[in-house]
Amino acid sequence: MSALLDGLRADLAALSDQALRRQRRSNALPCAPRAMVDGREMLAFCSNDYLGLAGEPRLAEALAAGAARWGCGSGASHLVSGHYAVHDELEAGLAAFVGCERALYFSTGYMANSGIVPALVGRGDAIFADRLNHASLVDGMLLARADMYRYPHADLAALTRQLEASTAKRKLIVTDAVFSMDGDVAPLAELLALAERFDAWLMVDDAHGFGVLGPAGRGAVAEAGLSSWRIIYVGTLGKAAGVSGAFAAGQADVIEWLLQKARTYIFTTGAPPALAEALLASLGLIAEGDDRRRHLAGLVACLATELKLTRWQRMPSRTPIQPIRIGGNAEALAVARALWDEGIWVPAIRPPTVPAGSARLRVSLTAAHREEDVLLLARTLNRLEHTILG
Repeated sequence: MSALLDGLRADLAALSDQALRRQRRSNALPCAPRAMVDGREMLAFCSNDYLGLAGEPRLAEALAAGAARWGCGSGASHLVSGHYAVHDELEAGLAAFVGCERALYFSTGYMANSGIVPALVGRGDAIFADRLNHASLVDGMLLARADMYRYPHADLAALTRQLEASTAKRKLIVTDAVFSMDGDVAPLAELLALAERFDAWLMVDDAHGFGVLGPAGRGAVAEAGLSSWRIIYVGTLGKAAGVSGAFAAGQADVIEWLLQKARTYIFTTGAPPALAEALLASLGLIAEGDDRRRHLAGLVACLATELKLTRWQRMPSRTPIQPIRIGGNAEALAVARALWDEGIWVPAIRPPTVPAGSARLRVSLTAAHREEDVLLLARTLNRLEHTILG
């Protein structure tokens, strides 16, 4: 056998030995707290469907109506012939919803982040990024070929020193709004103040805040009361919005530049217009979703109150992302397996997704969960902490 394949198999074995090998599970039911895996019903705390819209019948009906009207595919890239009137309607609706002049719809959040960064900066420029930013932002930084400076998580003093020392012509500060593995919220007002002081762009990836935070779910930037032409706002449409895709919103000329230069927008087939119909319906449900958000906040408070952990740690988070820090990879997997054995599905997150020594359970709460679901999870974790040895 080839040394190439032998080496790959050895690397796979090493992942298994380090408790780092991922396992994919197939759910036989629509996205909801009740899942069916291998014929077994599970209570799932895995998805980013924060408002419980992924399985919402009204979105399914809008998608079906969109497919009946527009067909299944777009046929080409947006800049050739794959852009439709309903895409225009969606982009206008997204821009108005988040209070920006214009928006651009991308097929995925990964494509948005990895395309926007190199469209804004390049060789000789500088990017300043929180060390816990999502991988899609990191990949966008690498594609940009600009000088990269990663500051310790939420460390404004370190970021200030990096900005003061920079002589780059163009500067870009990049941050998650809600950090996907910690659940905390970036200091956006302070970051904007630094962007203004050092004449920099501020790119905010609000994948986990859009639909959940802020008035009517308009996101973390709206919650902070910020508005600036410097802000490039990125929202994800496959999490709280319950459908698929992402968008960038901001000042009209900035969005026009992204349309002209973001390679992940230019060189890919346009998203099916039927999805835009579903997303327009989703925007309406998000705007009217205060009851869902109140219920979700109540579940977050319930989990925080009912968890009585001493060795493991619920990390501080006011968002639906509720991480439980375990520590070692093997122990985190053991806890996830023990929960699975009791019919509770919670993913174990390990390096390189999180720093070494901080393996954790990532509990995701949604408005579709019930209080009794959260109570069951909390009581089970309280019990397991005393039966699983580190």
